[in-house]
Amino acid sequence: MGESVKSDKTSKLVKFWNGVKTEFKKITWPDREDLMKQSVAVVVISVIVGLIITVLDFGMQYGVDFITTLKF
Repeated sequence: MGESVKSDKTSKLVKFWNGVKTEFKKITWPDREDLMKQSVAVVVISVIVGLIITVLDFGMQYGVDFITTLKF
């Protein structure tokens, strides 16, 4: 009884790994040129978003400092 359960788990594991290997064969990897284009795009967009966040941060900091220094 214990052997059939162990064998059943083993066969499920083998089927799983065979399925994983089959799916990995379907993957198409980008060539060097596409990879470089995509990497440059990610870096450029990251820098632009970083600059936008920096400008917003300085603007909000200036606004809060201005409001807190007002004398009523």
